[in-house]
Amino acid sequence: MLNDKTILITGGTGSFGKQFVKTILSRFTPKKVIVYSRDELKQYEMAQTFNAPQMRYFIGDVRDQSRLKQAMDGVDYVIHAAALKHVPVAEYNPMECIKTNIYGAENVIQAAIACGVSRVIALSTDKAANPINLYGATKLASDKLFVAANNMVGNRDLRFAVVRYGNVVCSRGSVIPFFQKLLAEGVKELPITDARMTRFWITLQEGVDFVIKNFARMHGGEIFVPKIPSARITDLAEAMAPGMPLKIVGIRPGEKLHEVMCPADDAHLTLEFDDHFVIQPSITFNVRDDYTHNQLGEVGKLVPAGFDYSSGSNPVFLDIPAIQKLVQTGLSG
Repeated sequence: MLNDKTILITGGTGSFGKQFVKTILSRFTPKKVIVYSRDELKQYEMAQTFNAPQMRYFIGDVRDQSRLKQAMDGVDYVIHAAALKHVPVAEYNPMECIKTNIYGAENVIQAAIACGVSRVIALSTDKAANPINLYGATKLASDKLFVAANNMVGNRDLRFAVVRYGNVVCSRGSVIPFFQKLLAEGVKELPITDARMTRFWITLQEGVDFVIKNFARMHGGEIFVPKIPSARITDLAEAMAPGMPLKIVGIRPGEKLHEVMCPADDAHLTLEFDDHFVIQPSITFNVRDDYTHNQLGEVGKLVPAGFDYSSGSNPVFLDIPAIQKLVQTGLSG
């Protein structure tokens, strides 16, 4: 599918971008792989590892539409991973988050249309479902932009879709590296915000594999949600530091007790497949696709009324040994 194709990833020096590049270089023979991001140091460091002849590194910001158009010239597939993602930072710097996550999303869409890109997948987050923080609200707006973009393509062979998933194991800024740092410093107790808190968890490789498969599945307009396990924050702490006391520090600005990926309000649009859900678009495009059958021939069915997919009520929870294994998987890349 990706052989002899040109692929661009925004925010490509992040955790996801590195794993994505590593994966497609090992599994496919792409024509070019373009890393688009604004940090020259991160690009320089990444280029020391990923220096295959197909690799290209573009300095640019998703806030800059003209630069995006330059970078997307001749591109077949786009993964939009660039975002400001830190929840408390977004609360204190709301307009900066809006400029990158919303205006940047629209710039990616306009550049993809102008350059004749074939397929675009935008990465979303569980925080975009029933958002209570600014980061989640900007990602919900971004999701809506990418879904609606399918109405703007005319006769072009161009489709947009969204992939939404939970916390990525060992990604930068997440709780696992934070706990590791504290343990290395010799702390005597681990801070947790609330003992009731749960989160969805996915490894980087699982996230990359899900995105690649959805390029093959997509009609355009879907929000793809993988079925992944939940974990309690108290179990995560016990898995990483058995027997260590916990200190309750209170919920941070904009933080939830449990995360939702398929809200109950979208149950009438949500289809369940064997290993994932699809939230169908609420708006009608020029040609209405049958989302119960995807492009791989997989068949989904409508979920019951009132269904939601929440980390708190998820039927699959990780026990402590499973969390320890997950953490080791994440650490090993």
